[in-house]
Amino acid sequence: MSEQLNPSQQTAVRHRSGPLLVLAGAGTGKTRVITYRIAQLVKSGVAADRILGVTFTNKAAQEMQQRLRQILPKKQTARPLIATFHAFAARVLRRQIGHLGYPLQFSIYSGGELEGVARSVLREINVADTTLSPSQLLNYISRWKNQLVAPDQAAALADSDQAVLAAAAYRRYQRSLKQLAAVDFDDLLLLTEKLFRDFPEVRRLESGRFEQILIDEFQDTNETQYRLVRHLAEGHSNLCVVGDDDQSIYGWRGAAVEHILNFPKVWPKTVVVRLEENYRSTASILDWANHLIAHNPQRHGKQLRAARRGGDVPRIVQYADEATEAREVVQSIQSRIAAAKREFRDFAILFRTNEQPRPFETALRQAKLPYVLIGGMSFFDRKEVQDVMAYLRVVINPHDDTSLLRVLNRPPRGFGGKTIERLMTMAFNGKTSIWSILTSRPGDGITLPADAANGFAELRRCFDLARTECELAKQPLSEVVQRLIESVGYRREIERLYREPEDQQTRWASVQQVINAVAEYQGQATKPKLAEFIDQMALGDRDLDDEKEKQLRQNAVVLMTLHSAKGLEFPEVYMVGMEEGVLPHRRSVEMGEQAIVEERRLCYVGVTRAQDRLTLSLPLSRLKWGKPRASVPSRFLYELLGKTDHPNYQQAINQQVPTSAPAPAATTAPPPHRRAPR
Repeated sequence: MSEQLNPSQQTAVRHRSGPLLVLAGAGTGKTRVITYRIAQLVKSGVAADRILGVTFTNKAAQEMQQRLRQILPKKQTARPLIATFHAFAARVLRRQIGHLGYPLQFSIYSGGELEGVARSVLREINVADTTLSPSQLLNYISRWKNQLVAPDQAAALADSDQAVLAAAAYRRYQRSLKQLAAVDFDDLLLLTEKLFRDFPEVRRLESGRFEQILIDEFQDTNETQYRLVRHLAEGHSNLCVVGDDDQSIYGWRGAAVEHILNFPKVWPKTVVVRLEENYRSTASILDWANHLIAHNPQRHGKQLRAARRGGDVPRIVQYADEATEAREVVQSIQSRIAAAKREFRDFAILFRTNEQPRPFETALRQAKLPYVLIGGMSFFDRKEVQDVMAYLRVVINPHDDTSLLRVLNRPPRGFGGKTIERLMTMAFNGKTSIWSILTSRPGDGITLPADAANGFAELRRCFDLARTECELAKQPLSEVVQRLIESVGYRREIERLYREPEDQQTRWASVQQVINAVAEYQGQATKPKLAEFIDQMALGDRDLDDEKEKQLRQNAVVLMTLHSAKGLEFPEVYMVGMEEGVLPHRRSVEMGEQAIVEERRLCYVGVTRAQDRLTLSLPLSRLKWGKPRASVPSRFLYELLGKTDHPNYQQAINQQVPTSAPAPAATTAPPPHRRAPR
């Protein structure tokens, strides 16, 4: 095993006990180090199931599990637990959430379910969508939760009329979730941390399950995740964290780079190992990356060294405007495909904001080059998938009102708008569930129209049968789910809503994908359970890796934001829009030095995605509200070149990015391909 590792990697793998900080620069093989370290711990006598590995994405967890299957002995039956923060928290809550007054069969809400709760709450306090939309309310609440702001603290932090309304809705939102026996994605972490903080016996029990803990991408931890890590490791300090402060780019969603910067101070006797040998990029690309990131004042000192020598010197190219930039970049890609025998998938166009790709899409279409724009609708956001998952949640928890209301009349079962409104009012006033009202004795509940009564009776039989089949566990779970979907007549709903056979086929294919997911899950689980499958799907809801991976597998030019590109690599990278106000972003320039530091890290992430060839470009003017405005070359271009003594460098930093300056005259605009700065 050791012969496949360089000396620094071997040091990290062989460290036995106590806190370990592995500073893993871009492309230095951190996943290999984590998996080999786990294998070494098992080899040295640590029980495999006493090891916990925590990642940020399902993709990373799956990759780690796959590698461990290859290097751990085949006779090894016990396995380490490798999970995302949220998946680990969900496991704990399934055992312990009763301490917080929730039932063990709680639901994990996301997407449409949460929008429904938010909409109901806003209706209660008479706030119109135009004043504060459900999605805006959810954004406020998520931001507060990531900052550990409780409902009764939010009002004091509200800095606008809209935020004041959101703070008023926050408390009702949280109360509604609890009444529905539901939690949102942020609650998974918050409630687990509250359990560990308020119930020492729970903390001792759960942390006592593990004697070695490894955390991947530690620079991305927010405050709640960091507290969870401390709770888990405080008894033994056998904590290995792996990350790179130079790639901390998620401060806007709560990640605190201070956690990795201060780790040696917080955990006494920390051993620090630096992984600096880069196996991805050429020396020429890494020289630029090292020049750039050295300008960040607070960082762990490290210098990437290329395992690959030489390589083309990166290029900086400027164009007259963004349309020319897009056209010329696409022509460059065409030339490289012809001259260097590249595939379309070898090229990535990286940009800072979601508004930038439009001219590049236009140019790629005109050139008839296949491309994918990473992002778009997740599989989990599709209406059919959300409907099927709502049916499954009601099987497990019939008192989940949000899920029941979603499917009660899909397909139509005689429930009109007035009947549903009466059900909701009765449930709210009686502090009970809609299921309880519908299944109560005659005279105690609601008198339904005949069609609705018959429709619900049939629906209840479908749910009861599926619940019984799940409890008996005599049939494959995928067959139980398929039978439920057929028995509730969901195919009729698709045929009712979509007239075109092609549309019907596409929608039904999404339903079939859910059944496929159940089959995949039951093939991996020792004792398949519907509740566990639902959790797995809910946790995947926020992790779009499957969709992203599917897009990346296509043989097409990739367009994506710099944030989305983290963790990926491409033979040839074009970083476009390298100008002040774009990268660094105008908002960050206005916020000050700390925000600029993160923008510099974002630029560094983009540069280190390139394996063989890197091109950075900018337009000399950009359309703003239909009129051309002059651009200022990004300060980062000078830093990449090590030319901060250039007079234009200080000018770029000090100059306000123009918002109304006239466009340069066509006769004075530098010609295409002129390199800047010089």
